[in-house]
Amino acid sequence: TKRNTSVASLISWKSWPSLPQLSLAAKMKFSSPKSMGASVTARHRDEEIEMTRMAIRFELEDLNMRPDPEPLLTEMIHAAAYRGNTVGLNRFCPVENTDKIDREVLHSYLRNYYTPDRMVLAGVGIEHEQLVECAKKHLLGAEPVWGSGQTRDVDRSVAQYTGGIVKVEKDMSDVSLGPTPIPELTHIMIGLESCSFLEEDFIPFAVLNMMMGGGGSFSAGGPGKGMFTRLYLNVLNRHHWMYNATSYHHSYEDTGLLCIHASADPKQVREMVEIITREFILMAGAVGEVELERAKTQLKSMLMMNLESRPVIFEDVGRQVLATNTRKLPHELCALISQVKSTDIKRVVTKMLHKKPAVAALGDLTDLPTYEHIQAALSSKDGRLPRMYRLFR
Repeated sequence: TKRNTSVASLISWKSWPSLPQLSLAAKMKFSSPKSMGASVTARHRDEEIEMTRMAIRFELEDLNMRPDPEPLLTEMIHAAAYRGNTVGLNRFCPVENTDKIDREVLHSYLRNYYTPDRMVLAGVGIEHEQLVECAKKHLLGAEPVWGSGQTRDVDRSVAQYTGGIVKVEKDMSDVSLGPTPIPELTHIMIGLESCSFLEEDFIPFAVLNMMMGGGGSFSAGGPGKGMFTRLYLNVLNRHHWMYNATSYHHSYEDTGLLCIHASADPKQVREMVEIITREFILMAGAVGEVELERAKTQLKSMLMMNLESRPVIFEDVGRQVLATNTRKLPHELCALISQVKSTDIKRVVTKMLHKKPAVAALGDLTDLPTYEHIQAALSSKDGRLPRMYRLFR
């Protein structure tokens, strides 16, 4: 529920490394679907809760002042795509809710969601038997401070994709002040439902996202930077007035969302939206063998590079086991990536384009096309917006 999501934001500040009074063995992190981890011995004193409230208020205020609007747009696109349910609910704690969250609410949340069947104990660089012994010694029979009563009110809702639009009119002219301020920009994010990470199409969508790539117009090039991705070649290299064009893929247990975020001057919003809708339509067209192999190689390279870090391996183990009850090893994932063909890309894109779009818009939205026009463009053969004829200019 919206309330539980808000509680998760507050609990996430109480992760294991911030509890120096615990022994090393007792700092082992439990992976939970809703937050980063919580201590079985934390007392959640009133002064600690109040300090956390202050920290969250500061973070929320800072969020609205950042030059980079990506976190806000991600929140908005989910709210548009899953209106009023599951991942469409607030991820950031609303300011008015911070004062409502006290020790009783925290313990109620922990009692419902931090149960053994929802936890994974992961270890990296440690023998399995040693990890089991540590778990038996420090966790077996331990009574958490929030009690072990009967759980209730556990939200088991399944994500329902709705599509839609969320608009926020905002003056972006003074977001970044200084000697070289960022110009006033309007930010648009358009998304379509993809698939969950449990489906076979997850890997083709990951390759597609890598193939689209993109970034900011001031990104420095270099090997592996993605300067040959479609959003660089077809958008940023051809339209100098666009400041950003980036592809994102969000995947969950029961749904997924493929999005493109673009930024430009408010006077060129309509043209920018049409460029993005055309790129969505072009996804279903011909896929060159060279660009497909490049995207697959880059995805495998990124996967292997990330897994060189022990903290990333630790998180990967916890997340995979929590979500799928097993873990695919890197060479297994690389084999699945290598099997992706151009026909797989066309198939998943064709299926995706039949869904209603989700749109998030932030900034000066005077020239923003209507949601119906954006939907019509994504249903057309060329991705163009319907022409508008005016008697007077």
